[in-house]
Amino acid sequence: MKIVFMGTPDFAVGTLKALYDAGHEITAVFSQPDKPQGRKMILTPPPVKVLAEQLGIPVYQPKTLRDGSALELLKTIEYDLMVVVAYGKILPKEILESAKFGCINIHGSILPKYRGASPIQWSIVCGETKTGVTAMYMDEGMDTGDIIEISETEISETDTSETLFERLASMGAELAVKTLENIQNGSVTRTKQNENEATYAPIITKDMAKIDFTKSATEIVNLVRGLIGWPTALFFIEGSRVKVYSAAATVGQNKPEGTVLCSKDKFIVQAGNNTAVEFLEVAPEGKGKMKVRDMLNGRKIAEGSNLCG
Repeated sequence: MKIVFMGTPDFAVGTLKALYDAGHEITAVFSQPDKPQGRKMILTPPPVKVLAEQLGIPVYQPKTLRDGSALELLKTIEYDLMVVVAYGKILPKEILESAKFGCINIHGSILPKYRGASPIQWSIVCGETKTGVTAMYMDEGMDTGDIIEISETEISETDTSETLFERLASMGAELAVKTLENIQNGSVTRTKQNENEATYAPIITKDMAKIDFTKSATEIVNLVRGLIGWPTALFFIEGSRVKVYSAAATVGQNKPEGTVLCSKDKFIVQAGNNTAVEFLEVAPEGKGKMKVRDMLNGRKIAEGSNLCG
């Protein structure tokens, strides 16, 4: 089957490679434009583009799909189907309808839950114990198209957005190959989504990273796990930022939220609902990741002080 593949980040790389290895003819890859990265702002190609060039597949990086130029470009390319994985752009109706067998999307949640931009991070932040990947036909809505098939996985207490990204990326690649096999042999099915069960995963922003100590310890730990890759959960000590990479829920005391309960051998802070959070791995401002005891060896934090002030 001749395919136009649309994807940008690491999450989409495995699917592109799996479809290529399965013998499908990838006639073109569309990816987001190169972006400056790092302190030196070096112009860097997205991971999908890097793989496509290694495989000898033509790559296109239009800034927009809405001015008609992308559609005109697609008219010069042979394809039966589009496969979209974390592309990062909304496809207009005329592009969605341009392929003979339609446009397939691999989405990192069990639809209709967690439609939108950040389903993997948000499923952990919200304390879900199960998630998955969904193969779906795309329509003009945001992740609202008919479901083809879902592959599920448990979310363990030790999972982070990073570990879940890797697992779901692999599952998505397998599901994409299986979906195309079913399309080819005519056994593919479609099921409309239940709109009453729909939820949305918002775009992750830096504003979401600051820890709210009025939340329960479990909610704080879930925030840490969900935002570990970026932007990373954080709190402030006397105006100095501390990023958090690992934390655990523990028993609280009858103290105001944000009160430092222990700052000697451990660093424990009162949270909401009579719980407390113990910070295990942190990165003080201007320093790398370290065990919390190493941070405590380098600075005195008064027990009884409050981090909400």
